[in-house]
Amino acid sequence: MASSSQLFHSEQSGEFASVLNRGISPAIRSEKMNTFRILIADDHEIVRQGIRALLDKHPGWEVSGEAKDGREAVERSKELNPDLVLLDIGMPTLNGLDAARQILASCPLVRVLVLTMHDSEQVVRDVLAVGARGFLLKSDAGRDLVSAVEALQRHGTFFTSRVADLVLEGYLNPHRTVEPLCRNRLTPREREVVQLLAEGKTSKEVAVVLNLSVKTTETHRTNIMRKLDLHSVADLTLYAVRNGIVQVF
Repeated sequence: MASSSQLFHSEQSGEFASVLNRGISPAIRSEKMNTFRILIADDHEIVRQGIRALLDKHPGWEVSGEAKDGREAVERSKELNPDLVLLDIGMPTLNGLDAARQILASCPLVRVLVLTMHDSEQVVRDVLAVGARGFLLKSDAGRDLVSAVEALQRHGTFFTSRVADLVLEGYLNPHRTVEPLCRNRLTPREREVVQLLAEGKTSKEVAVVLNLSVKTTETHRTNIMRKLDLHSVADLTLYAVRNGIVQVF
């Protein structure tokens, strides 16, 4: 049984906590609970700073973290569990599309907004296929970024005007034939290997990044070359560029 002294201190602690809670206004407590947390992933620091400057001005939003490549974006998403991840497509070590796949697989409630310089029909289809809720061109970010994040915060979607037209066309013409991409023959792990090899890494370096043995990495490389009927790293790099796995600026 607790002593009278223990009970006294327990009651004091409860009263003290109650006083502290009363000292914090309900509005502040509610704001902290309802803060919309955002992770920014882009390989250019100046871009991240510009995006953060726009988002930090909005009440109720918090940039909870940044990532400089797709692989870091995946890890930071698992660590921070943000409400929204803003992803650039063309990032090193793991592109934004493959990063989005991994993020949504481990954090299915996260909303993904893709920010890119490219609005080709294939890029749009890829973005929609990975489950992103928004697509915004970098050229429109200054005007539309806040509106895009607001839309996703409300569990809606946001697509830049050209993308919206492409989505509408697909809806109105559901039987339109679309050429299948070779990339669909690759597994997610093989796409990671392709990107790293195309970025100039050796098999040993790829093995370190992906936490694989060199032998397993070489096996992946051989299988990729066979699947795609490629015969050199130069061919593999060209394939990666043409299929948006890596981007050349």
